[in-house]
Order: sequence, then C-alpha cells, then structure tokens
Amino acid sequence: MNTQGSKKSIRLCAERLERAERLRAPISPLTKDYPSFTVDDAYAIQSVNVDRLLSYGATITGKKIGLTSPGMQQLLGVNEPDYGHLFGFMECKRDVPAEELIQPKIEAEIAFVLKEDLPDRDVTVEDVRKATAYVVAAFEIVDSRVADWKIKLVDTIADNASSARYVLGDTKLPVDGVDLSAVTMKMEKDGEGLVSEGSGAAVMGDPAVAVAWLANCMRRYGVPLKKDEILLSGAFCAALPAKEGDAFKATFSQLGTVTARFV
Repeated sequence: MNTQGSKKSIRLCAERLERAERLRAPISPLTKDYPSFTVDDAYAIQSVNVDRLLSYGATITGKKIGLTSPGMQQLLGVNEPDYGHLFGFMECKRDVPAEELIQPKIEAEIAFVLKEDLPDRDVTVEDVRKATAYVVAAFEIVDSRVADWKIKLVDTIADNASSARYVLGDTKLPVDGVDLSAVTMKMEKDGEGLVSEGSGAAVMGDPAVAVAWLANCMRRYGVPLKKDEILLSGAFCAALPAKEGDAFKATFSQLGTVTARFV
C-alpha cells in the first residue's frame, strides 16, 4: 500500500470524522490539512472507524460502492469507484431519521444480497451472479461529515465513502436471466412528481460489473465479501438533497418500488 500518513495522523483524522458524525458538526476537508494523503491512507482512516464501531458492538451488514458514474469520477478527478461499509444501524424500513444526519442526499440503486462468499481470487461478473441470492431495489442515503460536500476522493473514502443509511424494497428477484443493464428507474418526490430517472447501464455498464470491481478492490485491502451481505452497487442517477419532511419513491422495471420518508 502507498501510505504517506503516520499512524498518529491517520488516527487523528479518524477521530475528527467520528466526532463530526456524533455531534452532527461537519469539519473542513481532511485534504486541506493533509494534502499528501493517498487513497491507501484514506482506506486506513476508514478502517480505524470501522474497527471502532465493531468494538462498540455494531454489525457489518454489507458494503457500498460509490463514484460509479463517469460524471462523479470526472468531478473528483478519478478513474475508478470507491467503497464503504454498511452497518445494521444504517438500515431503515422506510422512515429515515433526518435528525441523525448532517446534509443527506438520496440515490436509487440495485442491491445484491449474497447467498455465498465471493471467492478469494480475481472475481468475475459470472462469479457475482453465481453468488447472488437475489437483487432488490434500494435507496442509499449518503451524508458527508465534510462541510458543504467539498470533498475530494481521499475525503469521501476516509468518511466511509459518505455512507449513512439505506432502505431496501420488498421485491426480491433472482439474478438469473435479468439484464441488469437494461433495468430502468424513475424517482418521484412528493409534491414535485418525477425528479430523476436512469438505468442500470449508468452503473459501470452493468451493476454486476460494479460488484465484481468491489470484490477485487476490497480484496487488495484484505476485506472479503461474505454470505448474507448486502451490496449497494451504485447510483442510477445523481444524488438528490433530502431533508425532514421529504418523501421519495423509486420505481424500477422488474424490481418494483422502494420508498423513503425523512422524519
């Protein structure tokens, strides 16, 4: 790994992010104070806070992929996505507690649920399909602990890829025979009607390709993808700001709907 930061600076950055989330008080970008930090440093910071949550009794329920769209990659000057961890406390049945978040945004995507571990080798799309129990419509609620979302790649990776909450739909569809790249999505917001739409092709050409990327990237850091984990595969469209009182519904071809209300 290519790390530039000391163990002390990595720990201090992890503490800043933890405090920001706990107090709902956003901080300035880590890259402002540590411009030489690398992607490996950022994943090291993320790992510190993952271990902290595990020590408090939190349970990892899955992983998420971020920056799958060319537009977001171009914005941050990168050519590949990033990843973060999902925890049990992040799952919402429908109601999303806005008071626990800082500056949330909502994204519609497909979640994969694994029926077996992904292999400890280079993972292919076929490996992903074979290991998937089903796919389901999902909302990911992202949030940044960095003020005004003024982030660079290192900032968002260190901040657990801006993970916050997620909501799963009810329709569980076997992945066999489904052309995930052709799945379409329309998102509506109460009071405004249609606010966004997209297709699976926006997610690295095929959401299963994104999951294979995730497995291979995490393997470099010694992090496996395990049976029963939920994998959020990347947004069909740009994230939309959300606040208390907002309600959203995303309708996917074949996968039904998923709804979220910020309370």
